[in-house]
Amino acid sequence: MRGNMDNNIGFSLLQPVGTDSGYRRLPDNVIHDLGLEEFCKAISSDAKERRLITNVLSQITDDVNVASYRRQVFRDILRLPELRKTLLELFDKLQFMQDFSTMHKTSDEELGLWHLFHRLDELDSYIRTVETMRDCLSDERIQSEGLISLREHITGLYEDACFADMKKDISALKIKASDVQSVTLGINVNERFEAVSIGLVSVNRKPFKKSGIVSNFADAIASKDKLRDTADWDGDMHYQLVDKESTGNAGAFIEKLSGFSAVRNNPFVDGHIRSTIVKTPDGDGTGNSTFYLDNVMNKMLSSLVKKLRDTLTRYADVAIVSVSGLVPEFIYYIRCAEFISGLMEKGCVFCEAQPETEGGASMLAKGFYNLKLAMNMENVSCIVSNDLTFDKEHTVYILTGANRGGKTTITQAVGQLFVLAQGGLYVPAESFRYVPCDCIYTHFPADEDKTMDLGRLGEECVRFKEMFSQSTSKSLMLLNETFSTTSFEEGYYIAKDSVKALLTRSVRTIYNTHMHKLGEDAEEFDRESSGAGAASLIMRTEDGKRSFKVALARPEGSSYAKDIAEKYGVTYDMLVSGT
Repeated sequence: MRGNMDNNIGFSLLQPVGTDSGYRRLPDNVIHDLGLEEFCKAISSDAKERRLITNVLSQITDDVNVASYRRQVFRDILRLPELRKTLLELFDKLQFMQDFSTMHKTSDEELGLWHLFHRLDELDSYIRTVETMRDCLSDERIQSEGLISLREHITGLYEDACFADMKKDISALKIKASDVQSVTLGINVNERFEAVSIGLVSVNRKPFKKSGIVSNFADAIASKDKLRDTADWDGDMHYQLVDKESTGNAGAFIEKLSGFSAVRNNPFVDGHIRSTIVKTPDGDGTGNSTFYLDNVMNKMLSSLVKKLRDTLTRYADVAIVSVSGLVPEFIYYIRCAEFISGLMEKGCVFCEAQPETEGGASMLAKGFYNLKLAMNMENVSCIVSNDLTFDKEHTVYILTGANRGGKTTITQAVGQLFVLAQGGLYVPAESFRYVPCDCIYTHFPADEDKTMDLGRLGEECVRFKEMFSQSTSKSLMLLNETFSTTSFEEGYYIAKDSVKALLTRSVRTIYNTHMHKLGEDAEEFDRESSGAGAASLIMRTEDGKRSFKVALARPEGSSYAKDIAEKYGVTYDMLVSGT
């Protein structure tokens, strides 16, 4: 199915900005048939990351610009391990901030002064995240269009959002919780010295200092000249400590603190302070003092906090959406780079694929090998590599050879080259030049439970017809023992027509088969074709031993029955020896 890569943030590391490429999703069986499931599993132990990597590799476009763009990004990330390390640390921090963010909390209870502190701290962290991303992308060794464009994108984002100015504002606005050392309260009392209301006078940066013992509570009220005529605070930072464990008026006063009601019409309350007077919480007023103070501050700061919350959230959204939206794409490149780098250290040969537009050869691969095989080998020096070309004379290869001679392995390897290259990754080869595919189709033997209704041959015919109907001259078709589940005569008849049909569409094809006669008739197919050519490709044997090397040649033997007998262990020698 064709579609466009999702790009919700206006920038992508998987395709150039403004690109409108058509994508096809590989059929579900392709990644499995090509042995790339093991590759994805080995890259990451995280199921979410594996799905991400599989999804990127499964989205195919034949746009050369996309392939080149990805290749350059991957090259930079592979060459700069310190960049990978910095980015992963940044993403961990970003994830932590997202998990514990308060930016979407909007209830009135959470819009107090402490909420404002957290919002300012969060925004400061988001700004630093954008700055870190910008700084690590400033490495002069970065050469890819994608990362250079991202650097410009992040820099523009930083400047357009005025993050530098906001950062200064945060420093000026941010009052850390530790800076609030004291709160000045005003208490109105009646003629029985019962407190009837309480109000917030100020929030202070300095703590009150305890007065001398002589200046006790009794002294404060015993002398008439110590009574104040007004409720205005004179700025004196000294206060009288009230012992919570004492009894009498002081104890009763503290106890009563939890039940005071706000009184609006009294001498203490003026217009400025009235809005900060609230009913204190039920229960022990001393134990709920923090809760109470937060409520007082909510009253005083509610409109300010709400306005700031909206402003700060917009800034945070700019940072988090722009940076977080790129994290999955970075993770794709970084995880693949880490894994391929490890294989290269192990001794595996990888190269940078070279995508090309239509021209002479549509694939020129030298020294390539099967990645799945290499991943499972302890001694990679034993890997046998091969060369292969797709061009007008060699569009459809009919691959024959002895059983267990490497036919399936090399068929998989060709598909792996295209999937990895179009994903932007280095490929397992000495060199690889190619015209990107618009889709890859694999026709490998189906499981028994999928052939119950139609039978094996019927199932194979239905699958092949569906693949062929969707294929174009830009597709890649990989057939593994297709139409081999019936008699030789019937299988050959269907296979012959299928090859001729593929030639009419110039579909790049490797047809791995035991039907040697199909390979012998390659020249006949050439004569009937107009433009595209078929060729016989064999897995060579040397002195009767499998070499796992391919060669352009006529089939080495025509004994299809012998190969089948060896495959299922029914030759005379195998039956008698019990092997």
